[in-house]
Amino acid sequence: MSVCDNLYGKAHHANGKENAFRHALWNLLICQKVFKITKNVEKSIAWAQKVTDLHEKLAPNPPLEEAMDLHNNVLGRNYFISIQYVSEEETIAFLIKKIEEAQSVSTIGEIDKHKNVLVYLLE
Repeated sequence: MSVCDNLYGKAHHANGKENAFRHALWNLLICQKVFKITKNVEKSIAWAQKVTDLHEKLAPNPPLEEAMDLHNNVLGRNYFISIQYVSEEETIAFLIKKIEEAQSVSTIGEIDKHKNVLVYLLE
């Protein structure tokens, strides 16, 4: 949260690009921290998924927002596979570049069309 607060102020609490960044970062950092302990990519990803999926169930959003969050969570875990050994600063820089490619969506069907990019809602 502090990284996102420093970069985006309160904007990451809405549903824009900043929120997509936060969800991807959250999953990436969980994977990286767990990987330092387990030395196992699959276990790290599984743990991050378990924790973040549980969060989404316990703090439900409207369907479109939930689908967006889950999508961005998955991408964060997928990004981990290619950048698992980088520093937190490099992780943040990587995601800042990825957020430039993010696509706005207005339906769940549109999210499904953007499998490999972060998505956000126009406010």
